[in-house]
Amino acid sequence: MEELIAVIARSLVDQPDAVRVTRTDEENNVTLELAVAPEDLGKVIGKQGRTARALRSLLAASAAKVDKRSRLEIVE
Repeated sequence: MEELIAVIARSLVDQPDAVRVTRTDEENNVTLELAVAPEDLGKVIGKQGRTARALRSLLAASAAKVDKRSRLEIVE
């Protein structure tokens, strides 16, 4: 799951080397933290949050295959 988010985020930003995805597992929950360069933050969020919403939808579909709930946090 974290590799999926990382690949998509790297294709969206100007500084792909700055993309970091950190995974935290709990019982039935998976939390991914996506960190990008400050100037690329708007590209990952998108207009009215559409890109971030799409990333969260892909993550939810991926997590559903392994019967877990997912959460994506975009950090500065």
